[in-house]
Amino acid sequence: MTTSNPDAFWKLKSLEEMSRQEWESLCDGCGRCCLHKIEDEDTGEVFYTNVACRLLDLRSLRCTKYKERQRYVPDCAVLNPENVHMLSWMPDTCAYRLLAEGKDLADWHPLISGRPESVVKAGISIRGRAVSERQAGPLTHHLVAPKEGSET
Repeated sequence: MTTSNPDAFWKLKSLEEMSRQEWESLCDGCGRCCLHKIEDEDTGEVFYTNVACRLLDLRSLRCTKYKERQRYVPDCAVLNPENVHMLSWMPDTCAYRLLAEGKDLADWHPLISGRPESVVKAGISIRGRAVSERQAGPLTHHLVAPKEGSET
């Protein structure tokens, strides 16, 4: 599907030129970036888990303390146009990553489909497939294989 929507700001502006509201609207609400990852210190290889940050509401897939999340989770990555290029662990379906790489949004992205639930229907969302870190136990017990064509 090609977007001919005149409101397709992501096609007209760079990440740096976007307003805060435009930037925030790029998030598709999949929750994948809020899953814990384990990095091998020797090789740099990243292993993915199905364990979500304790601040993630597993129903809405929104952070319960978004504006102050770093106060509660100091190592929570705050995305911005300057660092999105360096966060290779971000899901390959992530709008921020796609746009930073010069790619377009997927057809299921809510800005294209007009429906927030399209991310769930496309199987991108972690809804129903993740556990909270509060109940998970050791992360190594929750390693998941990446989906084909996806890094998480």
